[in-house]
Amino acid sequence: MAKEIMHQVPDLIKKNALLNEEEYELLYRESLDQSEDFWSKQAKEYLDWISPWEKVSESDLTKGEVSWFSGGKINASENCIDRHLEERSSQIAIIWEGDDPSVSKSITYQELYESVCRFANALKERGVKKGDRVCIYMPMIPEAAYAMLACARIGAIHSVVFGAFAPDSLEARINDSECKVLITQDTGVRGEKTDIPMKSNADIALQKTPSIEKTLVVKRTGAAVDMLDGRDIWWHEALGSADSAGTPEEMDAEDPPFIL
Repeated sequence: MAKEIMHQVPDLIKKNALLNEEEYELLYRESLDQSEDFWSKQAKEYLDWISPWEKVSESDLTKGEVSWFSGGKINASENCIDRHLEERSSQIAIIWEGDDPSVSKSITYQELYESVCRFANALKERGVKKGDRVCIYMPMIPEAAYAMLACARIGAIHSVVFGAFAPDSLEARINDSECKVLITQDTGVRGEKTDIPMKSNADIALQKTPSIEKTLVVKRTGAAVDMLDGRDIWWHEALGSADSAGTPEEMDAEDPPFIL
């Protein structure tokens, strides 16, 4: 039987913690005893709302129905990025560690904002609008984060597909969600593998995905890949004329941001 081990929190961490044990227990009890007031207060304090909600929560667990902050208008991208710009624009928002440490990046809030806005505008230029589905078939590179936040910014619903999945798995997920756009890269890098055939796999899948209108391809390794005229476009070329600013879409609190 596994032996239980108790790890004591070092005093320095206790000193710098946002909550001590007593404060945590008080908050936890409030969340149970005064749930509506508690979550209303948290939502007002930690999120920026375009317009307030009508009711904090409504649920019927016998039917499996739960909704939060119904009627409230918000945008996830704005909350992740825009509200931090005034005081934190030069602070690091994302630290990305590549397989090769020499190609790692530290991305500030200002850089994140501009990259996300440019890609959001590039998607809009290609007809992507609120409610459309966008498939993201990529490993964990900065462009994947930009793509997810850009979709949230314009109200598109993103569907992330693991970068090592085979063409038939990608095809099934695109068709299940009726995705309008696919975002991928030339070839993938994972550990010692530097030639995972992502674009080639995508090309196979796209033979049976009639909903896809455009494919945006990140030039990650520089490997030669086929590009279909009228459908495929390089990420950097799509961003070439895109504006680095933009107003986020007004979204309902219960609008789905992604399909997983």
